[in-house]
Amino acid sequence: MKNEIPIYDINSLGAFRNEDIIVSRFGPYSTTHQHLHYPHRHNFYHIVLFTQGGGFHSIDFEKFHVNPWQIYFMVPGQVHSWNFSGPVDGYVVNFSNTYFQSFLLLSEYLQKFSFFIGVVKESVIEVPEDCRKAIQEIFEEMLTSGTQIKKFSKDYIKVLLLKLFIITSDLVVNKSEKYVSSYNYTLLKNFQNLIERHYTWLRLPKEYAELLYITPNHLNALCKELLGIPTGEVIRNRVILEAKRLLVHLELSISEVSFQLNFNDNSYFTKFFKKYVGLTPEEFRKNTYIKDA
Repeated sequence: MKNEIPIYDINSLGAFRNEDIIVSRFGPYSTTHQHLHYPHRHNFYHIVLFTQGGGFHSIDFEKFHVNPWQIYFMVPGQVHSWNFSGPVDGYVVNFSNTYFQSFLLLSEYLQKFSFFIGVVKESVIEVPEDCRKAIQEIFEEMLTSGTQIKKFSKDYIKVLLLKLFIITSDLVVNKSEKYVSSYNYTLLKNFQNLIERHYTWLRLPKEYAELLYITPNHLNALCKELLGIPTGEVIRNRVILEAKRLLVHLELSISEVSFQLNFNDNSYFTKFFKKYVGLTPEEFRKNTYIKDA
C-alpha cells in the first residue's frame, strides 16, 4: 500500500551528484530517473529549462502545459509530477539548501527572487525569444564548468546560477514590484518557516505574530505587500494544500486526513475544506486526476 509521497534527496541521484549540485541535460536525466515522472517531493531546489517537448507539469495541484523555452523553479517540499507527450529536452539544475551557504553573506538571498518564495504561479516563466540565447549559454557554461577541474570551477557555477536568477528575475512582469528590504524578506521567510512547522496546530495570525515578536497588523501588511494576500489566507492555504496532498496521494480515509491535520472532527474538516475549495474532500479525491501508475 502506498502511504506516503516519496521525498527525494539530492544524494539519491548519485550518478549526477557533484558537491550538492546536479547540472544535466534534461533528456538523459529524465530517462535515467523515470520514477521522477510520478508525484514526489524534493528536499532541494529544482530548476528545469525546456528547449523541446510537450505535455503537462503539475506543481502542488496547479497544472501547466509544457512548452519549449519555459523555466520552472521549484523549492524544497513542493509536490510535482510530469506527464510528457513525445521527446523532451533542455536542462536541469538541482542544488541543496546549503549550496550557497558559504558563498553568500546573506543566507536568505534566494528569497529575494519571486520564483523562490514558493508561490506556484510565480515559478513558471516564459523566456522571450531575444533572451533565449543568453540563458541557454548560461546552462551550457554550467555543464562545461562541471566537467573541468580548475581552482574556481565550483565557484564559477555558483556565479552562473546567480546570473541566471538575476536575468530571469528581470523577465518577471510585476507592475507593483518595488524594492523590499532584506529585513522584510527575512521576516516573511521566518513566517513561512513557522507555518511549515506549526500549521497543523497554530491557525491564528496573532499566534504567528507573537512568535515573530511583531503585531498582527504588521504581519498582515507584510503578507499583503509581498504575497498579495492577508495572513489568515497564507496560513489557510498551507492547511488546504496539505489536505489536498493527503487526499490525492495517500491511501488514507477522510477521517485519517482530518486527524493528521488536527481537526476536531471529520464533519468540521469537511465543512472547512468545502468552504474554501468548493468541493467536499470526497468529491476532490474523485475529481482530481494525477498521473500515478
